[in-house]
Amino acid sequence: MIRILELLGLPAYCGLLYWLSNQPSLPAPMWFVGQDKLFHAGAYFLLAVSAWCNFRHFAKPPIILAATLIVFSSLYGASDEWHQAFVPGRTSSVLDWLADTAGAGLAALVLLGLSKSKD
Repeated sequence: MIRILELLGLPAYCGLLYWLSNQPSLPAPMWFVGQDKLFHAGAYFLLAVSAWCNFRHFAKPPIILAATLIVFSSLYGASDEWHQAFVPGRTSSVLDWLADTAGAGLAALVLLGLSKSKD
């Protein structure tokens, strides 16, 4: 049962990100400049964690798994930015994509470190 939830978690989270990207605007108070980059990094940190839970059943060496989830998350972030270019009220940004990739990279480092500590 847990494995089914792990496998379904990634497509569900990708669907949530797609739905959020399809909104003309997202209400969030602006407390400081660049805050949206932290939101992007946090969202893609979670995407990478979900990808780790999903992909670990298919990719065994942790370093390969970490690289796979970074590439997957980065490509999903790029497709998300492309999608936003066509949503009225939204913009597409390379800096947002870089924040997405940085969040996924941070998650990969944390998860890689945790997997090595279990060995």
